[in-house]
Amino acid sequence: MKKLWNGFKIAFSMYSKIPMPKSQWTEENMGYALCFFPLVGVPIGACTLLWRHISQILGLRGSAASAIVLMLIPVVLTGGIHLDGLLDTADALGSYGEPKKRLEILKDSRAGAFAVIQAVVYFFSYYGVYSYLDLQAENRAWHIIALSFVLSRALSGYGVVAFPGARETGLLASFSHNARKRTVKIVMGVFVTAAALCMGMVSPVSMMVVYVLSFGVFIYYYQMSKKKFGGITGDLAGWFLQKCELVMAFGVMAVQLLLN
Repeated sequence: MKKLWNGFKIAFSMYSKIPMPKSQWTEENMGYALCFFPLVGVPIGACTLLWRHISQILGLRGSAASAIVLMLIPVVLTGGIHLDGLLDTADALGSYGEPKKRLEILKDSRAGAFAVIQAVVYFFSYYGVYSYLDLQAENRAWHIIALSFVLSRALSGYGVVAFPGARETGLLASFSHNARKRTVKIVMGVFVTAAALCMGMVSPVSMMVVYVLSFGVFIYYYQMSKKKFGGITGDLAGWFLQKCELVMAFGVMAVQLLLN
């Protein structure tokens, strides 16, 4: 139980800004950390639903302010760790260089033009989706959005232990090497299945659309990372998570448009 508790603390300390008691980052403790990664999506989803309730009380639902808060909740709760990967990857992909050159760009802390463009496109896309859903969608659509934060992390965690890594060193390599890979794969599968069941009870149509889109991004993530980088890195894992969540949100919006 102590190893599991330490793994829980490490997962939340690494992938969120939620205060956690200190834990030693030993190989044994890190072995189970990825098992708790999808749980980081729970407070993000809960805060999203909570803000929807608060915005209704304040009369802000459908406003620009409400959409902006919804858009920033994941960034605030995670500290932007995955967003950083999205932007670094945008610069690397925009270079059109060889895999070695792209990996060097991923390590560069400076933001290039492609990162800036990606940030603008990403946030405007999210703003458009959330503006529509905040005004038009029923509460059940937002429950799908809330669950998507768990699903994206379950798929990302599975990729960390199942996909080849581009580097032998780095934070993602440390998590991958120290992880109890068979255990992590099983736990991620449980989270993926549980999220499907929960989504299916809310809206079977939205669940099917979200799962088709998320697995489509997941497959592309594997092929792209292997071809253009020689494997995955922490930045690429962040790229996948952010892209997956945005695409799933678009899927929920598409269902709402069809139903309306």
